[in-house]
Amino acid sequence: MTRERPISKLFGYQATFTLLVFVALVAVFEIFTPGHTFFQRANLYSMARLAPDLGIVSLGIGILMICGEFDLSISSTIPVASFVFVQFLGIGAPLWLDLIAVLFVGAMIGLVNGVLVTRTRLPSFIITLGTMLFWKGLLYAASLQMPIGIRAWLQPGSWLENIFVAIIGGALPVNAIWFVGLAILLSAMLHYTKFGNWIFATGDNETAARAMGINTARVKVIVYIGVGVLSALVGLISCLRIESFTANQGVGTELRAIASAVVGGTSLAGGIGSVLGIFIGTITIQIIDNGMILLGLPAFGIGTFIGAAVIIFAVLNKYFSRWSTR
Repeated sequence: MTRERPISKLFGYQATFTLLVFVALVAVFEIFTPGHTFFQRANLYSMARLAPDLGIVSLGIGILMICGEFDLSISSTIPVASFVFVQFLGIGAPLWLDLIAVLFVGAMIGLVNGVLVTRTRLPSFIITLGTMLFWKGLLYAASLQMPIGIRAWLQPGSWLENIFVAIIGGALPVNAIWFVGLAILLSAMLHYTKFGNWIFATGDNETAARAMGINTARVKVIVYIGVGVLSALVGLISCLRIESFTANQGVGTELRAIASAVVGGTSLAGGIGSVLGIFIGTITIQIIDNGMILLGLPAFGIGTFIGAAVIIFAVLNKYFSRWSTR
């Protein structure tokens, strides 16, 4: 398996290629943006505040893809978690209970996905597409698609906001620290623990993994729960940052998270990838998004370039994988 090569343990061939592209993009956008504004403090701050929302979810999705599965329902888990948060605020629940409720809801959605995928043995793409539509329908019915502000119940400067969305020194968003911290924690789990070995083995060859005594169904369910918790956390952070619940929070996140993982060298077939690669892939997607806007291109056309990047990276990663196993 891929994990046998030391160079692939933390920073594989695919992630190395992504890093080179990352450096090239940074140089190109700094040179060609009008007024060389890419490295200006305001632009870096904007990216540092927005990238973690995608990045935290991408970490979970990338690990799930290494395990050989997908989860499209995160685009519903994010607003559902946000809605649960404002509902608990509305009944006057203490903030610690709000936090537990949000993460619990995310875990339960992940558990449902994992159980359905492992019990039915249907493609996870189909199962999570169904759960995405199911939760989104319930959310729309419960919220009537109306935004709900949080300031009627939550005053600025609460400990919850200080933990998740505060700005340190007027320049460093706390959610960026969460992104980096979770990346380090999940990297240690994936690359240096027995459970991480099980994830790689399950995604590489599930039949062989079961023959080795690995409970692949349990591994998948646990990873799905992790994805649900991370998605719920993003829903909470997003709600606190914009000071409101909106029913369209998280729209398109599932595809951008998959794109981040693919750009970071994660195989669509499972068994190959790294957390560091997913981290760099997320930043790369954010840089493409931000750089195109700075170049004056229409915001609605940026998806064209991101889609092209995903295809290019997927093809190149395939050849990198073949080369690295020779």
